[in-house]
Amino acid sequence: MFTLLDVSTLLTIFFITIIISVLSGIIFLNKRIPVAYVRIHICLLTLPPFVALVGLIGASKNITVGLWYSDILAWLMSCFVLMIGLIIQRYCVRYLSSDKKYRKYFMLFTCTTSFVAMAWLSDDMRLMVVCWGFTLVGLALLMSLKKAWKVTRVATVVTGKLFFLGWFALFVAVLWLGIATGEWRFHAIFTETNLNQIDAWSKFGINLLIVLAVMIPAAQWPFQRWLIESVAAPTPVSAIMHAGIVNAGGIMLTRFSPIFNGDLATLVLLFFASISVVIGSGISLVHVDYKRLLVGSTIGQMGFMLIQCVLGAYIPAIIHLILHGLFKATLFLRSGSAVRHFSVPSRANERMSYLWILAGRGLALAIGLGFWLSAPEQGYRLVSGLILAWSLSVSWTQLVAFGEGRFGRIMGLIILIVVGAVYYIVHHFFSHALHMIAFDSAQPPMFAVVIVALLLLFGSLMSTWIARHRSSVAFSIIYMWIVRLGDAKMETVERHPNYLKSYISKGGH
Repeated sequence: MFTLLDVSTLLTIFFITIIISVLSGIIFLNKRIPVAYVRIHICLLTLPPFVALVGLIGASKNITVGLWYSDILAWLMSCFVLMIGLIIQRYCVRYLSSDKKYRKYFMLFTCTTSFVAMAWLSDDMRLMVVCWGFTLVGLALLMSLKKAWKVTRVATVVTGKLFFLGWFALFVAVLWLGIATGEWRFHAIFTETNLNQIDAWSKFGINLLIVLAVMIPAAQWPFQRWLIESVAAPTPVSAIMHAGIVNAGGIMLTRFSPIFNGDLATLVLLFFASISVVIGSGISLVHVDYKRLLVGSTIGQMGFMLIQCVLGAYIPAIIHLILHGLFKATLFLRSGSAVRHFSVPSRANERMSYLWILAGRGLALAIGLGFWLSAPEQGYRLVSGLILAWSLSVSWTQLVAFGEGRFGRIMGLIILIVVGAVYYIVHHFFSHALHMIAFDSAQPPMFAVVIVALLLLFGSLMSTWIARHRSSVAFSIIYMWIVRLGDAKMETVERHPNYLKSYISKGGH
C-alpha cells in the first residue's frame, strides 16, 4: 500500500498526465499539426487511466490530500470514465475522419472526461461543482459542433438549458449545505455533529435540490427530452453521454448519502424514477430507430439505478452504472452495423414450449425466493430477488423454451449458466472492492421497499396483459402515448440533413 506521501505523489503524477493529455488535444487544434498526430494523442491518453488504475489497486483509501480525496469510489470512477473516453477517441480516429470539426472532437472529449474524473476525485464540494459544470459545458459543446445542422442547434439549446438548471440546483444545494455546516469538505461535513446542525426543513430543501441535480443528467421524466433529442449528435458523443455522464446521479447520491438517506425527498425521487422506468422501457419496446431504442433503455436503466439509491443499495447502484456504461458504450459504437432480425418461434411444438416456460418460471421463482430469504433483514434483497426471478424467467424463455430442438435448448442452457456465472463473479468482485466506501448504509423504510416491489409486479402484469390484448383500445392508447413520449420535437427532426447539400457542393465528403 502507498503511504500518504506516495498518495500525494500519485495524485501529482495523475494530474500531470491529465494536463499532458489536455495540452495534446489543444496542440492538435493547430492545423499546421499533421492529422497523423492523432495517433500520438491517443497514446498520451492511455496515461491518465493507467495512473488511476494504479491508484485503484494500490493507493491507501479514505485519505485526504489537499483538495482531493483518495478512496475506492474516486479512483474507480476516474479510471472508468477515462478508459471509456480513451476507447471512444480511438474509435473516432477513423469514424470522424471526414468531419469538418475533426480536431475539435478530440480536444473536447479529452477535456470533458478529464473534468468529470477530477469531479469524482475532489474532496471539496465547491471544486466538485465547478468540475461538474465544465463537464456539462464540454458535453453541450460536443453536441454543438455540427451547428450547420438546424437539428443539432435546437437540440443543443434544449440540452444546455436543462444542464444549466441541473447544475444550478447542485450549486445552490452545496452552497446551502456549506453555509449550514460551516464546512466544504465531504469527509468533514458528514459527521454527526455537523449533520445535527441542519434542521429538518433545510435538509428537505437541500435534498430536493440534489434530486433535481441528479434527475436532469439522468434524463428522468419529465426531463428526458434532452436525451431523446440528442440522438442527432454523432454516435461517439452519444456513447460518452450514455456511458459516462447520465449515470453520474448514482455517484452523487452515494457521496451525499449521509444526508440523503431516510429523508422525504427520497420518496419524491422514487416517484419520478419509477415513472421513468416505465416510460423508458416502453420507448425501448415501441420505437424502431436503433439510437432512440437505446435512449429509452438508458432512461429506464437510470431510473432503476436511482431506485437502488433510494433503497440504500449504493454498492449495487455503482455496479449497475459501471456495467450499464460498458454495455451501452459498446452498443452505440456498434450501432452502424446493427441489423435487427425478426423471427417467429415455431408453433409446431407449442405445448412442449409452454411446459418449458412453466418449468423456467418455477425455477426462477425458487431462485429469487431463495435469494431474498438468504438475508431477509436487508430490504433491498426483496427487490433484487424479484428482478433476479424476472430476468431468469425471460432469459429461460428466450434461450431454452424456444430453443430449436434438443441441441438448441442445451446450448441455451449452457449460455444461461455461463452468463450467470460471469455476472456472479463480477458482482462479487465489485461488492468486495466497494465495501470500503464510507457512506451511511441505513436500511430503507419497509414501505418504500414494498412500494417498489408492487410497482415491479404491477409493471410485469401490465406488460403481460398488453401483450395479449394488442387489438384493444387500451393497447392503442398506451402505444401511441409511448410513441409520442419517445419522439423528438418537430424542430429537431429532419428527413434529410439539408446542410450537407451545401457542404458537398463545396467539395466535402
